[in-house]
Amino acid sequence: MTHTEVALRVRGLRKRYGALTAVDGIDLDVRRGEVFALLGPNGAGKTTIVEICEGYRSRDGGEVSVLGADPARADRGGRGARLWRSRIGIVLQSGTESGELTVREIVRHYASSYPRHRDPDEVLAAVGLTGKAGARLRHLSGGQRRRLDVALGVVGRPELLFLDEPTTGFDPEARRQFWELISGLSHGGTTIMLTTHYLDEAEVLADRVAVIAAGRVRAEGTPAELGGRDVATATVSWQAEDGRHSTRTDTPSAVVAELSRRFGGEVPGLTVSRPTLEDTYLQLIGSHPGATRNGVHR
Repeated sequence: MTHTEVALRVRGLRKRYGALTAVDGIDLDVRRGEVFALLGPNGAGKTTIVEICEGYRSRDGGEVSVLGADPARADRGGRGARLWRSRIGIVLQSGTESGELTVREIVRHYASSYPRHRDPDEVLAAVGLTGKAGARLRHLSGGQRRRLDVALGVVGRPELLFLDEPTTGFDPEARRQFWELISGLSHGGTTIMLTTHYLDEAEVLADRVAVIAAGRVRAEGTPAELGGRDVATATVSWQAEDGRHSTRTDTPSAVVAELSRRFGGEVPGLTVSRPTLEDTYLQLIGSHPGATRNGVHR
């Protein structure tokens, strides 16, 4: 992969907080135009990695290149720093605090800082806030504030967009609308680095994922192939007269073909399954603190 194909490159990244090693020699490449998701339990180092790449946190070792620049140097003021900053969009976990401004005023204010921004009303529609455009921030619910955070992150048409758990507080319909927005941005060429505690979100949105635990990358790949789940032992189940049967096999097609011959065509209640992304994720992180059966926590 050439440097021109990479939007973000990390080599040997390290960060310590006193005696705690939060990031322990991580290597990552995020290709231009892809959605790359960081998954990991609470305290895994995901947010530290993202904040270093955004230029908001220092590092103790390693190399970082974001859109061809080192964030530690590119964010030190001057025209070059402003130009670099205008090329990235950020949706942080903490929200906006301009309580007396209306939603439309906030988005228009942010848009004016970018040379080729999107239409503010178009962005409000995309995040489902058209009906709240005239409302002041202090009157918004938590979920509505999160949608506004997303609007501010995308209004500048960033080349690279950082999303740190962007759909926290969204209801299911709003999450689906957000997924459509992110898919549209990706198809339009925007590179996206995403942290999320929803595994289904990563599976729908991400081209590739990396599982982080204890400051290290445990596995990296497409959601379908992560940790070898695409070639893992499959479970074939079917319904027979004497009840439900299942078998684990490395050759599910052969088992299905044999069942089809046995039943003379369609196999009643046939299912073929391999480990889910959640199964693979939990296996990769083992007993690391913060793991849950329902997803990923920071």
